[in-house]
Amino acid sequence: MSSRRRFLRRAAATGGAGLAFPALVAAQGTVVQRWQSAWPERHPCHEHALDLARRVNDMAGGDLRIDLLPLGEVVPAFGLLEAVASGRLDGAHGALLYQYPRHPAFALWAAGPAFGMDANMLLAWHHYGGGRALLAKVYAELGADVVSLLYGPRPSEPLGWFQRRISRPADLRRLRFRSEGPPVELFERLGARVNPLPEGEVAAALESGLLDGAELDGAARDRALGVADAAKVCMLGSFHEAAAQFEVLLHKPKLEALPAKLKAIIENAVAAASADLSWRVIERDSAAYQALRARGGVAFHRTPEAVLRAQLEAHDDAVAARRRSARLIAEIEASQKAFAARAVRWQLDHEADRRLAYRHYFAPRPAGTRRKR
Repeated sequence: MSSRRRFLRRAAATGGAGLAFPALVAAQGTVVQRWQSAWPERHPCHEHALDLARRVNDMAGGDLRIDLLPLGEVVPAFGLLEAVASGRLDGAHGALLYQYPRHPAFALWAAGPAFGMDANMLLAWHHYGGGRALLAKVYAELGADVVSLLYGPRPSEPLGWFQRRISRPADLRRLRFRSEGPPVELFERLGARVNPLPEGEVAAALESGLLDGAELDGAARDRALGVADAAKVCMLGSFHEAAAQFEVLLHKPKLEALPAKLKAIIENAVAAASADLSWRVIERDSAAYQALRARGGVAFHRTPEAVLRAQLEAHDDAVAARRRSARLIAEIEASQKAFAARAVRWQLDHEADRRLAYRHYFAPRPAGTRRKR
């Protein structure tokens, strides 16, 4: 309740400014909404936000136009929720990671192993297994009059970039390590000394020796940030952020005031953008990973099972601590776990091992041998 009161006071403080930015109606009858993203103008995630706005505008055919602003045009990333809840902004594009300081339950969407689900499966639980209603409960507990639309499944992030190979859990102890959001608690429980540096400062910190390691995003973004030039080893595979996604946050009264057609267009544009975003990430990250391997200078290793098991135990300890401070966490966990028990089992039992097919077609063969046709 104290968290809810603090949130309401912050929203009230910005409410007067919100009157200056209502949803506008252009002379031709076009409804114009102002959204802001949590990303700088040249960030790849802002490109995803722009793509979503374009889809809404194209599908609306002139009846609705989203004017999308980059980070900082109205508020900083951690001010988006208050700005949307108060009506200062009509919508925002970001991630639940940014909402975590307000309520620990957000971590069950934004971070962790998700009971073995990947990001696409977690979105299946969210849309068809009760997750959307539970997320609405979290926002209601904060007193935020918003609607949250999750989309855009993200690949599992690497464990991180290091100056030496991580072979066992003990290698993380006292390591000067960069992380942010809910994963900070996980890595601290593994013994790392975590510094939540902004991503733009990570490469320089690794080069100078301020950091021994860092977790960031994926191959394309990490390459663009120059991290691959500052670290020698990348450990692939991790549970710290295995099922993340993006969030579209909308001011509920303004959304409900829209005609049914325009509300349906926003929902369907988000669903279409979700699929396209996942395809684009596959194309970009695989191309960046191939380029990094071809360039050399960086050794890629799979994260050892012992480290992954230690992550799971640390995650369970972190969630147990959060559970004591937020009653909704147990309800969300139970819902996710029931869905994952059948969905992950179904996937594991039904899918063939794709590594077998990959080795069949791409693994080197001894000289003089041929592949069977």
